[in-house]
Amino acid sequence: MADGTRRRRAGGRAANLGRRSQALFKQMPWRVPRNTDRPTEPLDEDGVERIHDAAMRVLEEVGIEFLNEEACALFAEAGCKVDGTNVKMGRDWVMEMMGHAPSSFTMTPRNEERVLIVGDGHMIFGNVSSPPNYMDLELGKKVSGTRAQNQNLLKLTQHFNCIHFAGGYPVEPVDLHPSVRHLDVLFDKLTITDKVMHAYSLGKERIEDVMEMVKIAGGLSEDEFQATPRMYTNINSTSPLKHDQPMIDGCLRMVRRGQAVVVAPFTLAGAMAPVTMAGAVVLSIAEALSAIALFQYVKPGCPCVIGTFTSNVDMKTGAPAFGTPEYMRATQMTGQMARYYGVPMRASGVCAANVPDGQAMWETCHSLWSAVQSGTNMVYHSAGWLEGGLIASPEKFVMDCEVLQMILRYFEPEVVATGKDDLAVDVIKEVGPNGHYFGIQHTQDRYETAFYQPFVSDWSNYEAFEAKGGVWTAERAHGLFKEIVANFEAPPMDVARRDELADFVARRKAEGGAPTDF
Repeated sequence: MADGTRRRRAGGRAANLGRRSQALFKQMPWRVPRNTDRPTEPLDEDGVERIHDAAMRVLEEVGIEFLNEEACALFAEAGCKVDGTNVKMGRDWVMEMMGHAPSSFTMTPRNEERVLIVGDGHMIFGNVSSPPNYMDLELGKKVSGTRAQNQNLLKLTQHFNCIHFAGGYPVEPVDLHPSVRHLDVLFDKLTITDKVMHAYSLGKERIEDVMEMVKIAGGLSEDEFQATPRMYTNINSTSPLKHDQPMIDGCLRMVRRGQAVVVAPFTLAGAMAPVTMAGAVVLSIAEALSAIALFQYVKPGCPCVIGTFTSNVDMKTGAPAFGTPEYMRATQMTGQMARYYGVPMRASGVCAANVPDGQAMWETCHSLWSAVQSGTNMVYHSAGWLEGGLIASPEKFVMDCEVLQMILRYFEPEVVATGKDDLAVDVIKEVGPNGHYFGIQHTQDRYETAFYQPFVSDWSNYEAFEAKGGVWTAERAHGLFKEIVANFEAPPMDVARRDELADFVARRKAEGGAPTDF
């Protein structure tokens, strides 16, 4: 598929396959899985203490730059050492603040049947968020994102039950002016999906607008909105050792109104962090704790998640790499630290591949399974991510959802059940050494539900595969994407709430939306 002609032909053939296969496409039902495996812990107890001590030394001796005047004033009020924008904080105070943070909490969207548990062993998965570019097999190249493409990716977000929350914009709609982009996209998100919402912490207008829109969509009073988390924001520190003005401002606004905050430092070993993975984790932990401690000081008990986005760069080019052995170990190590501090953890399903190919899938699988191994509770970018976060791909989205469904199936209790019928000793006696299990009643009673059934994988042999047209995986995924979008039905929303949302968007646009440099 090296040339554009081949890609265009493949797209049409895949679309036909999608129409033929739709009747066979049965996805798993909505549920929030619980990770029942013991976590992988590469650090011994002494190693955990050494990383903790090193992170505390960074906070005490080096400090974190907070480019936010209000944050610096709050730190000073709390007794921390503030010198301009540099804040040094003692370990006793940090740990006292971390003691307020809940180990789990819920997030309740407008559809209360889709309430999410964050923590307590649960895993939730979100869509790709924030790439500026889009690519699919029909286009055959990457292009700047549009509102229409974003809407289609939101339809995938709503369609797949293995996607639990709607993260940031699945692709940045560059055709919308930045001053009003958040208004149009949040209107789309709140009407196309009924899952937990995200807001970007990019200035007070954007964060306040999104909170109001979530309130409207849910038909909530201010007291009801503040009573339990209804949405969340995610921020990255500006590594090394900085938190910027708008992101901290947005988080402070969120926690004061009872909403959830995820702090996920983006630390690339060898570039924005030490080249050793332990050093990169130390930097990441210090940056995350500094912000979470501030939020706990302002609103003790506010829901916070510690995130990891620690990977390495290609030392030949400086490009980010994901799904590497080092990425996996950093995620597992951060999982140990999250448990040490008693807070939920966020990781990601990411890759550096440029197209939805084998590299994309093995890197993403490594990322996703390191999230499983580490005890991650919230998995960002679980479906649709390419080129280190610069491309959103609907084919990759569909392919990733196959992997996510396999993870959900892996954790279903019946897979490892050990009741009498599961142990099947009588069945083994019945068949003995000379028979087979295909036709016996024990198999017939279970054959439809005994094993995971794929919706995009092809388990047929080569001859059967060839007879069906020899359609490759990404092509099949493209056909399913087109079929899902063509048959999409938005979740129900009260007409009055939808009208109120539209009126709010129109009013805020008339007022100019959010200030921008453009």
